Formats: sequence, C-alpha cells, structure tokens
Amino acid sequence: MSYTLKKLTPVLFVEEIESCLPFWMERLGFAKAIEVPDGARLGFVILVKDSVEVMYQTYASAEKDVPGLIHRNPPATYLYIEVKGLADIIARLAGAPIIMPERTTFYGAREIGVRELGGNSVTFAEFAATQ
Repeated sequence: MSYTLKKLTPVLFVEEIESCLPFWMERLGFAKAIEVPDGARLGFVILVKDSVEVMYQTYASAEKDVPGLIHRNPPATYLYIEVKGLADIIARLAGAPIIMPERTTFYGAREIGVRELGGNSVTFAEFAATQ
C-alpha cells in the first residue's frame, strides 16, 4: 500500500488565544486565515505565513467540540521551524522569553528558542545554504 503525506499542522491548546496572537502576528507576520468565536472570545484560529500554518484552540472550545478529548495538563508542545533569514526573526523576537540562546549546532543549524505566551516552545533554525 502506498500513500502520500500532504501536510502537518500543529494544533496548540491554550486557556485563551488572544494573548498568543501578538507573538505570531505582530512579531512574525502571520495572518489569521480562519477564526471561530466562542462567545466573546476566540475558540479557534488558524494562523498562516508562507507555507507554515499553526492552529490554536481553547481547552473550553475543544471540550465542547469533542468531550474528553483534551486534558488540561498536556505535555509541553515544542515547535521546530526551519527559516530563511534568522537574523530578521531574532530582531522580531526582541523581548520574548528566550529559552535557548542563539547557537550553532553540530548539525549545522543556527537556532534560537523562545516561549510564546500560550506556554509552548518555539525554535527557529536556519541551515547553511548547502543544505
């Protein structure tokens, strides 16, 4: 049997989405592709930039959608995003909580890691042009 994987999009579960948006939209230039309200707040959102997509959903919204699906204390989520133009990303991250200072790895990546306000870890990595 043969199959093709077309796309993988993380869904990050948080208490509330609004505080997470400035990290992606203002700092990194993502745009809302879809937003779904849940009362006076957002319950779900899809953020897009270039070929990268990130989804957020609140625990409350997920519980309404599929009861019992999500636990409130899930393991930490860690995103690893390969980029071109790491220097620009670093400038945009000024003031963000750094969890991994800029470094060059043995596998040839320049990386920096931050924590966004939803509590998730995000590492941005740039590989040398030969890769």
